[in-house]
Amino acid sequence: MSNIVEWYEKQSDRLRLIFVIISGVALATSLTFSWTGKIAGFNPAWIAIVLCGVPIVLGAIVGVVKDHDITADVLVALALIGSLILKEFFAAGEVAFIMQIGSILEDFTSDRAKKGISKLIKLSPKKANLFVDGQIKIIEADQVKLGDILQVRAGESIPVDGKIIEGSTSIDQSAMTGESIPVEKNPGDLVMSGTINQNGSILIEAVKTAGDSSLQRMIKLAEVADAQKAKIVRKANIWAAWLVVISLTTAIVAGTIIGNAHNDFWLGFTRAVTVLVVFCPCAFVLATPTAISAGIGNASKHGLLIQSGEALERIASSNIAVFDKTGTLTKGKPAVVKVQTLSDISEDELVKIAASGEALSNHPLAKAIMDYNKSGLYEIKNHKTLAGSGIEFEISGKKYIVGKVEENLVGAENAVVAGAKESASLVGLYCESKLLGIIFIQDGLKENARKMVETLKALNIRTVMLTGDNENSARYVAAQIGLDDFKANCSPEDKMNYIKNQEAQGNKVAMFGDGVNDSLALRSAFAGIAMGGIGSDVAIESADAVIVHDNLDAVPYLFKISRKTQGRITFNLCLSMVINFAAVALAISGILNAVWGALFHNCGSVLVVISAFLLLFYKGRD
Repeated sequence: MSNIVEWYEKQSDRLRLIFVIISGVALATSLTFSWTGKIAGFNPAWIAIVLCGVPIVLGAIVGVVKDHDITADVLVALALIGSLILKEFFAAGEVAFIMQIGSILEDFTSDRAKKGISKLIKLSPKKANLFVDGQIKIIEADQVKLGDILQVRAGESIPVDGKIIEGSTSIDQSAMTGESIPVEKNPGDLVMSGTINQNGSILIEAVKTAGDSSLQRMIKLAEVADAQKAKIVRKANIWAAWLVVISLTTAIVAGTIIGNAHNDFWLGFTRAVTVLVVFCPCAFVLATPTAISAGIGNASKHGLLIQSGEALERIASSNIAVFDKTGTLTKGKPAVVKVQTLSDISEDELVKIAASGEALSNHPLAKAIMDYNKSGLYEIKNHKTLAGSGIEFEISGKKYIVGKVEENLVGAENAVVAGAKESASLVGLYCESKLLGIIFIQDGLKENARKMVETLKALNIRTVMLTGDNENSARYVAAQIGLDDFKANCSPEDKMNYIKNQEAQGNKVAMFGDGVNDSLALRSAFAGIAMGGIGSDVAIESADAVIVHDNLDAVPYLFKISRKTQGRITFNLCLSMVINFAAVALAISGILNAVWGALFHNCGSVLVVISAFLLLFYKGRD
């Protein structure tokens, strides 16, 4: 028996679809026979009543008796039973049939919404190549421990989050981040679980276990998204319960008045049953969860994982976007932002000479110069480190020094002042004690930061930056990308207090951050959004949503899809109410009978689900 039950549960969705198809054929046959007057004995509509109606009636009984919950199924069950008493078999079958169609459409919408989640689950690698004493041992991915050395060959998925310790490659991160172009990775770079190694074999050191890796965090977060409901969903369920009471009262009163007025009990009973049929609040109940499922599903396709419908609702209502600076608005690593020559040497030549000397250095500023250089390297001799001041080397017999800039040198004064204003680190290139030029290095802004801010302003969202950096650095970044306001020298508590003060003034703050120091602010904000799929665990767990690919273009889209979903919920609720009350009026007046009442009302349910389903195809166009 248990095997039969297990089989039925696995096949329930397929069986339900088959039952609906059979019921549709049966109803079409019943309708054809009734029009031709050839129906006699068994009415095919009973097939639809049994296959589609019985589950609804049983669900209503269980809801009332076991869960003490009055749902739309109660009204549907009463309407179905009333139709059977009137021997309106086609109406009874039609009510059950269309309700099942609405239910299947809702599930289909939810399944489409989970498509991005299922892709993540399929990405989970099952095996890992453990590298021990020069030998490869294949183990289960969940057996990988911190510090294990793993080999990942070309074409294989990376089993856990790790750091490359040997080899260079290109990583296909498209499934996790949406990036169409593979990303170059070298020793020291982090790689995410679930991404694909495209080139040669690499060795990585596990920095996370399988259960804690970025892919699994995203899957867990995505699964939570479907487990919660927004406040408006709960309100809709409460209102639906009231509608059941109102519809029963309306049906009884209308049936009694009409029956007494015409001295015809069956006429009054028929009108009462028709009112029950058209007053079922199924469209009203479907309006919110279908829209939320579609909205979250649309967001997941764009690399946005929203924890719940309630989180989506809060994001949609936010009017201030607060950003951390480092790693959120900036790249989080030093980059050359300007080159100033103080001699006849060209900028490219200056950078090439400096990069040639820095090629042997592991300093972050040296790496920034190396990344900026596009002209190759000179052969150098007599390379040595000067304690506290830089490096010295020779090229073609000339002695060069790359190091800090002395303010008292000719030509350096203005550069030092500019560097202080921009909070840039200055690296000078000297030849025989003469300053040839200065390289400005700072934490580079993300290319799309300014465009993101402009789009948010167009959405009437105020933009603010909270950072622990100094005043000059904060002012420079705020001016470069056009922020409305900024606060510098902020501790984690300062960020939290700023958010609380804003919300005390009636504002609703959406906080964007990526580090442990942002966790207090993320939890305190009306809505917290973590930036980056491999960002801080604490930040992600504190957030209502995660922008997986760390792309600032996704920030405005997050607000757009949230607002679009809320707008669609409102539209669907209004549509369902209009359909309900119009149908009730037509039923009381006798224009709609039980059959046409069922068709009129339940087609409204289908329209609501289709309206929500269309959200999956929204692309953010204004």
